[in-house]
Amino acid sequence: MACTKCKLVAGIMLTLLFSANVSAVTLGSVLPLTGPNATIGEDQQRGIELAVEELNKKGGVLGQPFSIAIEDSGNSVTGALDAATRLHSVKHVPVVLGEYSSSITIPLGQYLVKNGLIHLNIGSSSPQVALIGLNSFSLIGLDTIAAKFSAKDVLSMGYKKIAFIAPNGAYGQGISDEFKKDIEAGGGTLVADVLYNPGQSSYQRELQQIQRTRPDVYVYSAYGQEAAIINRNAYELGLNHTPWYGIYLTMCISDTPPQISNGQTGMEVASMGTSGKAFADAYKKKYGFGMKSSYSSYAYDAVMFAAAGIEKAHSDDPAKISAALREVGKTFNGVTGKLALDANGQRTEQPYDKLVVKDGGMSER
Repeated sequence: MACTKCKLVAGIMLTLLFSANVSAVTLGSVLPLTGPNATIGEDQQRGIELAVEELNKKGGVLGQPFSIAIEDSGNSVTGALDAATRLHSVKHVPVVLGEYSSSITIPLGQYLVKNGLIHLNIGSSSPQVALIGLNSFSLIGLDTIAAKFSAKDVLSMGYKKIAFIAPNGAYGQGISDEFKKDIEAGGGTLVADVLYNPGQSSYQRELQQIQRTRPDVYVYSAYGQEAAIINRNAYELGLNHTPWYGIYLTMCISDTPPQISNGQTGMEVASMGTSGKAFADAYKKKYGFGMKSSYSSYAYDAVMFAAAGIEKAHSDDPAKISAALREVGKTFNGVTGKLALDANGQRTEQPYDKLVVKDGGMSER
């Protein structure tokens, strides 16, 4: 029953029409609203909702009501491409935001760019995202930046022998390669480097494999529900007596009970820059609780970035919007901080937080 309710969200139109006779400026989004990353997808959706409401309160976009058509990827490439086809062929949107998992975002972005649409990456960090095409823009920093930050952070805590585990896919392969390079450059050693196959009911075999290397710290990065299984298995094996460090910590512990994740440290893309407090306050006022992840703020910024591009282009034509976004990207300062896009449309200035899980919550170290 709960799954059926979730799927009813797919295709929802987040719109506030000023008049029944006025057509809205409509963009699209593909999010994981069901499946193992639904916790993050739902939070991305909240960020989109807040941005749409704010824009419409100020008069919409191009003087018209503004809306986002949201589709559920179902956490699969097939689901994402089906959703993109509907947005392109049926709803004729010029811009699509999404997804979350790099292995889904990359083919999604490739489809959109191939068909002349604009792709806005709001949650994926594989270096391969930069190769999608010139009409693909990243609101979030890629792992070339994240791995360097994480490696420096881990080494600064005195850990030299590191066991690493991540999902076997575009994201995991990218972060593994970059992290290993940066750890070794800093004088550390990866004593284990394991890429697990997603979708398993247990990861005890992989954990026992890296346990034998007797590391100073376990460094991992995993998607919500898979991370919960890894954390539970590690707890059952007693691996939690050795420090754990999560790359994108909110993703790693989003579905893990606090008593298991307590004490873990890690890094996360910063939820907000200096101008982000108003967003955090608006989020809590609307939903009655604080941000569930950092990714709602990146989705929010993507909507505002797209709207700024459309306004600058004075058009909803994808080619004109793309040219405008390149100009907007040079000076855009959102709730997550300064964007500063490079020539490939990728974010160059990415703030990160250093976090620790303590007493059922997360705080800065």
